[in-house]
Amino acid sequence: MYKSVVSFIQELYGSNQVPLHAPIFCGNEKTYLNECIDTTFVSSVGKFVDQFEEQLAAFTGAKKVVACVNGTNALFLALKLVGVENGDEVLTQPLTFVATCNSIAYLGATPVFIDVDIDTMGMSPISLRRWLSENALIKDGSCYNKLNGNRIKACLPMHTFGHPVKIDEIKVICDEYNIELVEDAAEALGSLYKGKHVGNFGKVGVISFNGNKILTTGGGGALMFNDIELARCAKHLITQAKVAHSIDFAHDEVGYNLRMPNVNAAIGCAQMENLAQFVANKRVTATLYKQFFTQQGIRFFTEPEEATSNYWLNVVILNDRKQRDEFLRYTNLHGVMTRPAWELMNKLPMYKDCVQGNIDNSKWLEDRIVNIPSSVRL
Repeated sequence: MYKSVVSFIQELYGSNQVPLHAPIFCGNEKTYLNECIDTTFVSSVGKFVDQFEEQLAAFTGAKKVVACVNGTNALFLALKLVGVENGDEVLTQPLTFVATCNSIAYLGATPVFIDVDIDTMGMSPISLRRWLSENALIKDGSCYNKLNGNRIKACLPMHTFGHPVKIDEIKVICDEYNIELVEDAAEALGSLYKGKHVGNFGKVGVISFNGNKILTTGGGGALMFNDIELARCAKHLITQAKVAHSIDFAHDEVGYNLRMPNVNAAIGCAQMENLAQFVANKRVTATLYKQFFTQQGIRFFTEPEEATSNYWLNVVILNDRKQRDEFLRYTNLHGVMTRPAWELMNKLPMYKDCVQGNIDNSKWLEDRIVNIPSSVRL
């Protein structure tokens, strides 16, 4: 069975060595980069940054997008903008990439781990409500953990591998408990939930443009806003909190140097011109995978109900950890790169003592998930 899997994927991508997710440069990337060099605008000032932000806003439907140096710092800034402070708790999921939790820790806050749903691989609204009903109280307009007295300031679900969570249900619960909702949509550019681009349901949404994402700028990220004033604050903070002045250097608070360089934005602008085709291409690949794996008796993960996924990283779900590891060993040994899910965040040494609810679904998925090659096929 594993031999037929390897043969199918190699034929699908036309190569005996198939990476997990390679970047695709098939448009104006070199032209725009040469323009940066020719004009000398290679750093944080230049037309491509503004152009990239405008293209992203138009594509996602956000009122304003602010480009950032990378997705992790974008998550950090998003949490800071919604008021997360030292000593706070942020509700998130154990099945996620470590950047989600690190962004919480940067602010001196602590993750609280809420289980995921099997059908989305993202935070479960049922588990979220259950945990809050048992452990949270509202006092003076804020939400607190009854067990330790810590303020529960924000909720940070992730749209795992590009598949939208039940974000509208999560938002309803967060509103009831006065918890700010920030969406980790790092992997989900091009994904919709009930016809609306993810990242637009919470106070802030975050996207990543790392080299392995559906759209890459080499390194980079962005914050999505439907609150123009909050977007203005973000732009101010990532520019060292510099006050506009024709001559003087004045800064009115502690700021950060998190601006996206013009050269990165130039690549992003070229990639945006092909993004719709990238998403469509990956969705066709997912359909081919589903047909093949169904014939093999292996479960291929498909987009949740009422969602349109970008299928950033395709997923098969094996029977148990033993079969998962056999699959991983065979495919990687024979030229097809596959990867397991991340180790659950509550197992990592820096987060092992964090509060958690029942996370049985996360454990079940960790034992069975394998990511398979998902690059755009030229």
